[in-house]
Amino acid sequence: MKQLGIAVLGYGRIGRLHADNVRASTNAELTAVADPLFEAGLEPPSDIPWTTGVESVINHPEVDAVMICTPTPTHATLLEAAARAGKHVFCEKPIDLDPEVAERAILAAERAGILLQVGFNRRFDPGFRRVRSALHGGEIGALCMLRVISRDPAPPPIEYVHASGGLFLDMMIHDFDMVRFISGDEVDEVQAFGAVHVDPAIGAAGDIDTAVVSMRLSSGALAVIENSRRAVYGYDQRVEAFGVDGAIEAGNRTASTTWLKTAAGIRSETPLYFFTERYEEAYRMELASFIDAIRNGTGAECSGRDALAPLAIAMAAKRSLETGRPEQVRRAVRV
Repeated sequence: MKQLGIAVLGYGRIGRLHADNVRASTNAELTAVADPLFEAGLEPPSDIPWTTGVESVINHPEVDAVMICTPTPTHATLLEAAARAGKHVFCEKPIDLDPEVAERAILAAERAGILLQVGFNRRFDPGFRRVRSALHGGEIGALCMLRVISRDPAPPPIEYVHASGGLFLDMMIHDFDMVRFISGDEVDEVQAFGAVHVDPAIGAAGDIDTAVVSMRLSSGALAVIENSRRAVYGYDQRVEAFGVDGAIEAGNRTASTTWLKTAAGIRSETPLYFFTERYEEAYRMELASFIDAIRNGTGAECSGRDALAPLAIAMAAKRSLETGRPEQVRRAVRV
């Protein structure tokens, strides 16, 4: 079977990460990279064909699939263009900040018969997958409560905050997906609490930098997510599932597993600094899953429909923060 020709659209931090992983794959070839910002001074790759013309890459005959790593407002448009061209799509989250726009793009992909996978990379983290398998394998009994902690090492630039859609749609959306992925359940109701404890400029931009969201799942189980835009000790990523027969926790990753033990105390290393280091393996496995799904004709492990659910939960969390009351999650209608 020939190698899959993959083009990367958008060559920022996440685009470069995906491009490097495609290069390292034995089952795919990085055919081209496209980014309009090459014209504005963004440094292009030195050994791969590149262009500022995103549409020309989508329609190139040697391209079998595209990875959409451009800014969020362009995702849905590019996804629909790829669907018209009959190209498979990996799209970074979210497809769009507007659920109706996201639904329309997903329907276009389904009607075209292409594979669509959305980039919720944490699903592919070995520790989190072990928590899921323990729960679904009956090792801890029925789920009572799920806890997800996600804290960034430092807040993003304020320009990013203005365009991000807010903490729930930009940051916590990964954690909403983890609640569904690990529990295998739907979120029915949310109550959100938020504050500005990290950077007053984030509050001035109309957003929050610290949040707790409580959820009631369809099964009756409860879930809690904690987010902060700054943890001075590193990228804090933990998950715990508590069941009637026990619990299982996935902790942080560190550069080594060493512990220094002296009379002054016991000390381990701090967590890996940020998502590119922490989820390096997950990103590789995510790409491998995308390629395998195309080659084998199977469904994507994280489909477009999967991507709609965390978006709906995020919108409910935003409403809850505004109203100060629990809010029901409004499920997608057309999809």
